Amino acid sequence: MTTPSITGKHRSKISALQQPSAETIEYAKSLHMHVLGPGELAESEWAEAGLPAPDLQFIRQYRLDRVREQLRSFDYAGILLYDPLNTRYATDSTNMQLWITHNAARYAFVATEGPVIIFEFHGCEFLSDHNPLVTEVRPAISHYYFGAGENYEAKAAVWAAEIADLVEKHGGGNKRLALDHGTVTAVHALEAHGLEIKNGEEIMELARLIKHDEEIKAMRRAIVACDRSIDIMRDHFQPGITEQRLWSYLHAENISRGGEWIETRLLAAGPRANPWFQECSSRKIQAGELMGFDTDLIGPYGICVDISRTWLCGDREPTPAQKEIYTMAYEQVQKNREMLRPGVTFKELSHKSLVYPKEQFRYYSCLYHGVGLCDEYPDVPYPWNWNELTCDGVLIPGMVLCVESYVGRWEGGPGVKLEDQVLITEDGYELLSHYPYEAELIL
Repeated sequence: MTTPSITGKHRSKISALQQPSAETIEYAKSLHMHVLGPGELAESEWAEAGLPAPDLQFIRQYRLDRVREQLRSFDYAGILLYDPLNTRYATDSTNMQLWITHNAARYAFVATEGPVIIFEFHGCEFLSDHNPLVTEVRPAISHYYFGAGENYEAKAAVWAAEIADLVEKHGGGNKRLALDHGTVTAVHALEAHGLEIKNGEEIMELARLIKHDEEIKAMRRAIVACDRSIDIMRDHFQPGITEQRLWSYLHAENISRGGEWIETRLLAAGPRANPWFQECSSRKIQAGELMGFDTDLIGPYGICVDISRTWLCGDREPTPAQKEIYTMAYEQVQKNREMLRPGVTFKELSHKSLVYPKEQFRYYSCLYHGVGLCDEYPDVPYPWNWNELTCDGVLIPGMVLCVESYVGRWEGGPGVKLEDQVLITEDGYELLSHYPYEAELIL
């Protein structure tokens, strides 16, 4: 791994930029956010819940092994990763995750038999020092227009030459390289060196599919952190609060517990909750309205917690229409959860789950989807959306799925969003999310 230069208090006074001592390097490592951990607030809540800490070093090795297992299965020399979530999975190394999603200034190369190399944004080499599985850190070459301008083709040629050299050195003659994201220019530049570019998204989705028990420990902690954050949001749920102000409490509390970001703004109340997918607004929530939200939350350890709940605002009695729709959504989640067990196919989930007449009721975009570092494969559609291009598969122990429901009449009225997170076990399933439902809304 490239040795970082240290400036400031923990350097000698001879030079502002120099090779640091071993002591200084260890001190710098101890300040890394992945070493410091989520913090006292989250740790105290996890202790109260009796949740043990995950073994992060084991998780890192397990995930890297999963990636390489898939690379060997497909007979690829390695994989080049641009998606920051894929880089996180393979290396547990992070840097400005959301910014990197739209600025390709950081990437990683994982050889099937060879090194793990992070190509880092300038001056950030030290961000991988916490993980001994990262073999080397090099400066990234940005050939995207933001960093290269009209010289993007020339820079892509320089970039591709470096990648091709790595494949030559560590591929054992294999020229098949997986790539998760890339431009046409990038692909052509790699192909000019005789490389055969393959679908890296497939490799990473399959690698991320099965969670180890240590990963589930991290997920349990992330879910509790999310639950406590929802509690704070609920404390502020009063008539007159705007949707976006209410949503801000979930963001703040997630960050305070070591969480990282929230992927959407899906919180809506009253007439804005039907149809679903309106993001939170400046509208004030009124007493007697139903308010639904979908956490879509990237919490501690980079784990996604994706649950949905719907609440009634104020002290009003729910209307019969509100109870009817809420009960329909609740029963859909409960009954469809019972479908989950090893050996069940995605097509069976699609065609045998509880659904409501599509002519009468709006419905969510899917019945089930995978979840890990974000929403992941598979995505199980409603039966009327199943066709010859829909991917089938089989539930396997270690998969984690979200069970989805949205119900609202086409002509308007209340809409309800509910969702739970579930682990597939050897003999069935385990419900991972435990945030309570609204008893007063269930018929």
